[in-house]
Amino acid sequence: MLRRVSAIALFLLFSFFAVARSEKSRHFIFDYSFTVKISDPGKPLDVWFPMAHSDRFQRVKIVSRTSDLPLKETTGPEYGNQMFYAHTDKAGKAEYHFSVKYDVVRLEHLAATSAKSPATKKELERFLQPDKLVPITGAPAEIAARQVKPGMDVMQKARALYDYVFSTMRYDKTGTGWGRGDTLWACDAKHGNCTDFHSVFISMARSQHIPARFEIGFPLPEDRNASEIAGYHCWAEFYTRKRGWFPVDISEAWKHQEKKDYFFGANDVNRVQFTVGRDLELSPKQHGQRLNYFVYPYVELDRQAYPNVSNAFSFKDVTQTRAAR
Repeated sequence: MLRRVSAIALFLLFSFFAVARSEKSRHFIFDYSFTVKISDPGKPLDVWFPMAHSDRFQRVKIVSRTSDLPLKETTGPEYGNQMFYAHTDKAGKAEYHFSVKYDVVRLEHLAATSAKSPATKKELERFLQPDKLVPITGAPAEIAARQVKPGMDVMQKARALYDYVFSTMRYDKTGTGWGRGDTLWACDAKHGNCTDFHSVFISMARSQHIPARFEIGFPLPEDRNASEIAGYHCWAEFYTRKRGWFPVDISEAWKHQEKKDYFFGANDVNRVQFTVGRDLELSPKQHGQRLNYFVYPYVELDRQAYPNVSNAFSFKDVTQTRAAR
């Protein structure tokens, strides 16, 4: 037991110094607020929403939280995502308001200078499996097989898949079908948002026996010190034995094409992460289907998914600093 504690302590210390070499950081207040509008009162109401967490690349503290219902902190059973949960047997108000303010320091994630992040065998096995909308056979596997060459190592294969998505997809949120992270749809449509870009990459990577995972949170405008945030942002990581989890953000690379090489192996400071994974079971378990991804509030009224929710997300910079080298 003591040996295990010592090993963990050494890992945390090593991670601290590795992160300290990161060149940039961003300090901001993030406001996650929403209102549930009740159209049919008197029925059971259940509310879940994700909680931002601290890890090697973001330090998170809750500044304040307000809620019209008591909040319980829970943890998802498969990926360990942290969340808030609220319940009332009879929804008697016309509106229920929820708000959490976070103090966040986000650090640049540079794979080249970061300590290798560990992964368990169970994690790696899960991130080789398909998700409902992220298959690992059929079209994405066939496309992936055409991109890789004999003798390539994992890093070279992943770069070939990254380059394929970058050159083949376009960031375009017109029409319908985009935003679900439906790999087969995206392979045909060849456009979409970050969810679609990274679903294609994850499908192809897993088909090549490269563990890959989906991560989601919110973007922060690089050129503003404060603003509302209209929607989420997501990215991916793949795993190599030598490097650990290795970040890629292909949709940001597409939008800033001069940074194509940077976003293969880096996450910038202009984001905050909330959850990992697809096909999510919440805690306590929701009555409806597993969630495709979990970044917005999920609400059930009378044990049915309830969409009448108004979101309001915003941020404000505290300081702009550089982490010590």
